[in-house]
Amino acid sequence: MAPSRRDLQLTPLSGDSAAEIGAMEEVRLLDSYDDNDNDDSLSKIEEGSGHSGLRKIQVGVTGMTCAACSNSVEGALMSVNGVFKASVALLQNRADVLFDPNLVKEEDIKEAIEDAGFEAEILAEPVTSGTKTQATLVGQFTIGGMTCAACVNSVEGILRDLPGVKRAVVALATSLGEVEYDPNVISKDDIVTAIEDAGFEGSLVQSNQQDKLLLRVEGVLNELDAQVLEGILTRLNGVRQFRLDRITGELELVFDPEVVSSRSLVDGIEGEGYGKFKLRVMSPYERLTSKDTGEASNMFRRFISSLSLSIPLFFIQVICPHIALFDTVLVWRCGPFMVGDWLKWALVSVIQFVIGKRFYVAAWRALRNGSTNMDVLVALGTSASYFYSVGALLYGAVTGFWSPTYFDASAMLITFVLLGKYLESLAKGKTSDAMKKLVQLTPATAILIEGKGEREIDALLIHPGDSLKVLPGGKIPADGVVVWGSSYVNESMVTGESVPVSKEVDSPVIGGTINMHGVLHIKATKVGSDAVLSQIISLVETAQMSKAPIQKFADYVASIFVPVVITLALFTLVGWSIGGAVGAYPDDWLPQNGTHFVFSLMFSISVVVIACPCALGLATPTAVMVATGVGATNGVLIKGGDALEKAHKVKYVIFDKTGTLTQGKATVTTAKVFSEMDRGEFLTLVASAEASSEHPLAKAIVEYARHFHFFDESAEDGDTSNKVSQNAGWLLDTSDFSALPGKGIQCLVNNKLILVGNRKLMSENSITIPDHVEKFVEELEESAKTGVIVAYSGQLVGVMGVADPLKREAAVVVEGLLRMGVRPIMVTGDNWRTARAVAKEVGIEDVRAEVMPAGKAEVIRSLQKDGSTVAMVGDGINDSPALAAADVGMAIGAGTDVAIEAADYVLMRNNLEDVITAIDLSRKTLTRIRLNYVFAMAYNVVSIPIAAGVFFPVLRVQLPPWAAGACMALSSVSVVCSSLLLRRYKKPRLTTILEITKE
Repeated sequence: MAPSRRDLQLTPLSGDSAAEIGAMEEVRLLDSYDDNDNDDSLSKIEEGSGHSGLRKIQVGVTGMTCAACSNSVEGALMSVNGVFKASVALLQNRADVLFDPNLVKEEDIKEAIEDAGFEAEILAEPVTSGTKTQATLVGQFTIGGMTCAACVNSVEGILRDLPGVKRAVVALATSLGEVEYDPNVISKDDIVTAIEDAGFEGSLVQSNQQDKLLLRVEGVLNELDAQVLEGILTRLNGVRQFRLDRITGELELVFDPEVVSSRSLVDGIEGEGYGKFKLRVMSPYERLTSKDTGEASNMFRRFISSLSLSIPLFFIQVICPHIALFDTVLVWRCGPFMVGDWLKWALVSVIQFVIGKRFYVAAWRALRNGSTNMDVLVALGTSASYFYSVGALLYGAVTGFWSPTYFDASAMLITFVLLGKYLESLAKGKTSDAMKKLVQLTPATAILIEGKGEREIDALLIHPGDSLKVLPGGKIPADGVVVWGSSYVNESMVTGESVPVSKEVDSPVIGGTINMHGVLHIKATKVGSDAVLSQIISLVETAQMSKAPIQKFADYVASIFVPVVITLALFTLVGWSIGGAVGAYPDDWLPQNGTHFVFSLMFSISVVVIACPCALGLATPTAVMVATGVGATNGVLIKGGDALEKAHKVKYVIFDKTGTLTQGKATVTTAKVFSEMDRGEFLTLVASAEASSEHPLAKAIVEYARHFHFFDESAEDGDTSNKVSQNAGWLLDTSDFSALPGKGIQCLVNNKLILVGNRKLMSENSITIPDHVEKFVEELEESAKTGVIVAYSGQLVGVMGVADPLKREAAVVVEGLLRMGVRPIMVTGDNWRTARAVAKEVGIEDVRAEVMPAGKAEVIRSLQKDGSTVAMVGDGINDSPALAAADVGMAIGAGTDVAIEAADYVLMRNNLEDVITAIDLSRKTLTRIRLNYVFAMAYNVVSIPIAAGVFFPVLRVQLPPWAAGACMALSSVSVVCSSLLLRRYKKPRLTTILEITKE
């Protein structure tokens, strides 16, 4: 909804508010801008009427010596058409210029300064203090009116050609476009205008800006209420701009989050209104849901309208001639035509040009942009049938020779196409069910604890640090940490883990999960786009927006499909016409009172309307959408169609050891001292060194030493999360700590060097390992334990044995992968003996040990040399290079943010079964996509010859245009329904994994 001057309200300009208001469109007005003469221009900028794409640049000016020089430069700049403001700083040798890039280019500004006699250089755009700058924004736009892949290609091309647009991706299945753009060059309104100029409907759904709020307002009943609300908004500090739609009750606010928070804003409005107004934050997904429902409802209304007019037409054409009374009325001549002809003409004209107007509009838009789509075919076919029938009537009125009319073909064709489009919109809506379920996980409200009181607030107004109360059976409103109470939480809807998880004080909780039993008090830590659920939704959205490589085939076919079909239709028309003229077929094939041209035209129209490019365009995106949604509900997040496609042909799966094949919960099993140092002193020394490390083995060593020194306390205290910090007084002071990846750690204790790590670390520091110590370490390694060697002040002092138990499902998953034809490989930084022992236990034959983090990526690249597809499963920061290097990177659930960022798949649970699920889902999805393509291609290959009458001489069956239209409409529906079968996907269970065989 485009704002009018009446709807658009601005906070009043104060002496220094120009810069603030300018920031609304991400264009900061110059600090020195205080000329009252330019108020009109400023007002226009604020309202976005024609100047929403303003840019500011800095120009270095050389040669200025006095104020006269700076005035000369400023005057030269202001004389350039399109420059709104120029401020020249003499001492800085710099000019700040605000201009409209549609009217003037940077080079024109530079030339103006040089023409004034100075040297000029365009400088990089500055980051000015006090102004929030953002290099690019990512906006999600709804795009209505797209019908096939050709429309998608057309919109993408137009968006990518816009100045300031970095990236544009359009998805047919969701009617959404995601655009990354520079707000200093182009605004969201310019993008919406470009979409509309291309012939489609466009509107912004959401962007990654943080200073906008969309509210639903209750209590605005009349003009006076609206004025009261506008007055409140004008007075509120921090409100930059607002727009109230009095019809829908939607209030869009632009505010400064540094001045006022979203919750304070809502509280302020409701407080100032003394309870008159009730505000609710609208999720952007509400608009999507309502739009999906609205599109289906709109198509259903069109279909019903067309059907209600087509039914009388059918009666007039088929039923009434057999009823004497009606037939008498219909054949009664009224002017040049019979009553029946008048009625048919009138009814079909309404269907053709009122109900079917959308096809003409969409076809014209496509042709204007140099593309073609299904609407072109429908408009061409129905117009041929309609205008031929009108011509036949007029010809009969003039000559007395009455040829048969085909008004019914045009009407029935439009009716069936609208039916198909309605069914298609319903089916496409089903493909996003998983996304809608994820969105619905977020509760609408939350109980905020304030001091000794409580109040209910909108869940979208929660801030980090808020204390929230969660009742039994309620949904946890935000990511956070339990600060009081204990309970079990059902996290299956987010992680796929069906067993409820115990939560106590300091336990993390995920927003959207369900509290099962006790009351919990939590402290919110992550809200909005930072929350786990929001990130899951974002990942799924991104994946659904992306294109799988296999879709390139459909895009190519769609680009040439319509011209080829029209050519085939012309060949059909010419071929049958020439055949009739030369007597190639008997005249008794012709319809009653028909001619060879009419006979040929019906074949030609059937060819035009039966061909369907939509089915091809929907084959891939609908399957990808359903698959990504199904994956999310099963705890497997897929980042894009590319990753989904690659996973089906994985030949190697590389596993990290610690935290991936093992549980990542290391425990010290042995601590042996090989010096005169006593055991307690040895453990204190090692724990002091390892206390600064984040490695799982380090944490295990520190916990073991703490347990040794404070056994009585630990036996009584069930909470181990803060034990180290509680008893930190027993640790020694350290300095110069350094973590050495793949080797261990080193630091200074009492000004003496301590080394804790493997043989490589000892060797590099010339520490000799005696034979009896080496034998002890080898025994540890052969029993699948890691030997940690400790040296202090140049002497080896002891060894610790650390065990990390394997995950229970590891061996079964490895065997399952082998049966699927996938070769598992273990790559670890651990020593060879430990690595071989672990690999033997899980059934992995190919082992690469003592590999540095960078070396893991080298292993992957060596396997990729023969064209094989390699997957990497890891969980830590040191795995991120390998995850990025792999064709398919899988970050397992307990992994770090860095690992998740580098991966293509995120396995929410810390369970290796999901590796099987990811590959299996990919294979089934690609199989479904291929089936969709086979069906879509086979449909066109078979149906076009039938429609063209290739088999008519043998079967004597002619496919009428309305039947061809019905086939065309249902072909798209059938492809979408085929993709929807993926919703029935069930991930392989542990007991059935071994039954999987190579496909």
